[in-house]
Amino acid sequence: MGRYGRLARMRQMDPQRDFEQIYRWITQYEFPRDYLHGTSVAFLRDYGVPRISRLLDRTQEFERAGQKRYDDTVLIAYEMVRHGTDSEHGRAAARHLNRIHGRYRIANEDFLYVLATTVVGPKRWIDRFGWRPLCAQETESLALVGRRMGEMMGIAQVPSTYAEFERLHDDYERETFAYDPANRRVAAATLRIMAAWYPAPLRRIAVRASLAVLDEPLLTALGFRPQPAWVRGVVHRALRLRAAYIRLLPARPERFPRGPEPRTYPFGWTLDDLGPHWAQSRPLEPLGDEKATGAGPAEAGRSDEPREQEPPDEKPPDTAPPRPSPVRAPRKETP
Repeated sequence: MGRYGRLARMRQMDPQRDFEQIYRWITQYEFPRDYLHGTSVAFLRDYGVPRISRLLDRTQEFERAGQKRYDDTVLIAYEMVRHGTDSEHGRAAARHLNRIHGRYRIANEDFLYVLATTVVGPKRWIDRFGWRPLCAQETESLALVGRRMGEMMGIAQVPSTYAEFERLHDDYERETFAYDPANRRVAAATLRIMAAWYPAPLRRIAVRASLAVLDEPLLTALGFRPQPAWVRGVVHRALRLRAAYIRLLPARPERFPRGPEPRTYPFGWTLDDLGPHWAQSRPLEPLGDEKATGAGPAEAGRSDEPREQEPPDEKPPDTAPPRPSPVRAPRKETP
């Protein structure tokens, strides 16, 4: 397959019918690393909203087990789509995610924003720093996967197109971005996690490079000063040189998909491993369409525990079935 072979195929596909296949090609073949970079920036954007970061700051999840929380968030989304969102595996993952969120009374608008960051963040990163921009079919597929996830989570008024997600994302940030000490504490904890991925002498450089790709409204809300113009210039040029190099490489073969490589689970994971430990003791509830038909897990039912009035504790996308089988750690990516 030529470097642009999948792109040519996707341009002939109907996103309304083939959105999950296109999404897999984006995340596992065409832009696996860039998609994760865009998701990482999306995490940081959530902390620009004080009512989200205050909850995360109180739970101390990033201080106590930040790498696990980061990995679990990525893996839940991966597991929800891996066999299709309407597969039993995908639906079990959605039920588990809802079980985690069920501990809190979360405003629908907060759910919508966090979901929108997972659609808009990767698209903007890839268009800016990927080896090519996303085509129209890829862009709408990201939105349709996000819409399906939102429906399974029971979120109301989920956008149906990328343009609607982007408008919601930008309007929400204009209205809610504001500095709060909790924003900076949670963002600093997340940056420490990201810096730990590199050798000790490079960690300070890694943090500065991460800040160099963030926009000024977000930096202000997080309590960080913009990096000097020369630092931003060096980082941006380095990322574009990387994109030019990747453009010259052959397409990733179909037999070598690039899945997540979580540091928390070097020997693989199961769905039950994902999420906070207390989630396993909470009852599962059926998804919305399961409630309508009476289907769903036997143990599903409403919890009588009172729910806290708080924003999202986890980022949208997925989690675990009753007794899942172990998942092998994915293969390493070529540059």
